[in-house]
Amino acid sequence: MQDSIGGLQILHRDQWVDVPPVRGALVANIGDLMQVGNCNDKFISVEHRVLAQSVGPRISVASFFTPSMRAAAKPFAPIKEILSDENPAVYKEFMFGEYCTLYKTKFQEATSALPHYKIR
Repeated sequence: MQDSIGGLQILHRDQWVDVPPVRGALVANIGDLMQVGNCNDKFISVEHRVLAQSVGPRISVASFFTPSMRAAAKPFAPIKEILSDENPAVYKEFMFGEYCTLYKTKFQEATSALPHYKIR
């Protein structure tokens, strides 16, 4: 939930853009795995930051979600129920551990390893 202080920004076309606070609104920044599995690119994982303001205090709460051990043992891909001839899979299947390893080793300067899994 945002307050009237603001400070949230998203990276859009290589420019930081303010996200104006909307009273009572809840802002959810989805991550890469939601972009692949639940959305198939309908919603995009966004790079964001929060700037300190001259007024305050401002509180941000970050929550990170990862698959359970059982779920992480299965291939990760767009859920089949949202796929069709008109909406084909945008990403190939991958294992969660493979994604984490790739991100940590090859994409240290990048914000996402998703382009590696994109179906061209």
